[in-house]
Amino acid sequence: MTEAQPVLLERRGHVAALTLNRPESRNALSVAMMRQLREILQELRDDASVWLVTLTGAGGKAFCAGADLKERRTMPEQQVPEVLALIRGLMDDIAALPQPSLAILNGHAFGGGCEMALACDLRVLASEAMMGLTETSLGIIPGAGGCVRLPRLLGLAKAKELILLAKRLSAAEALQVGLVHEVCQGTEIDALGQAYIDALLRNGPLALRAAKRAMEGSWDLPAADALRFETECYMQIIPTQDRLEALAAFAEKRAPVFKGC
Repeated sequence: MTEAQPVLLERRGHVAALTLNRPESRNALSVAMMRQLREILQELRDDASVWLVTLTGAGGKAFCAGADLKERRTMPEQQVPEVLALIRGLMDDIAALPQPSLAILNGHAFGGGCEMALACDLRVLASEAMMGLTETSLGIIPGAGGCVRLPRLLGLAKAKELILLAKRLSAAEALQVGLVHEVCQGTEIDALGQAYIDALLRNGPLALRAAKRAMEGSWDLPAADALRFETECYMQIIPTQDRLEALAAFAEKRAPVFKGC
């Protein structure tokens, strides 16, 4: 049953909750899992009723152990570039979601699992879990965005330390270097994730999309171009009903009721 459905999708109101569902393999990224994930993400990115996407792992021991090395061992060498393109495309799909994405890391996240977390906008981690881009210890490199996203998140010097030494970070270390936003006991990780979900859903969904686009699209531009791009993103919000609702709610001293339009 698990292998027949390696990814679970549950729609909870405006939240699309994805669960990696191969606990017997520590939710390792098989070809079937990655293909299913990409299909789901393609569906979600075009769904205006989805305001937030979350990712977590089944079983509680691992969020994702990375690539399925057992599967990889039986793979013909000529197929490896195709699988690399698949896993890279998956991480790019996560990063390109117009909605905010939240990784609820309820267990270890190594290799491709860590790269998946890096592709998300927000990350919370169970205190018993560890993280790391450990590929160099296996004779390869982080090839699904890790060598790009980790330096941009933590800085080049720290990223070199972590990748070249194949370091495994404890939850406390991951929090200290800024790899995750918050840490809690594993028994409380779902509650912490829900707190983030509730906080995000209190904000305007179109504003969240626009703010994400403004930050992602401008951060490596020259300042003047970045400011122009930010203005373009802001202009998309002006004609929305949600903006007018927020103004009315402020005047009436109540919480706004956003509709995503």
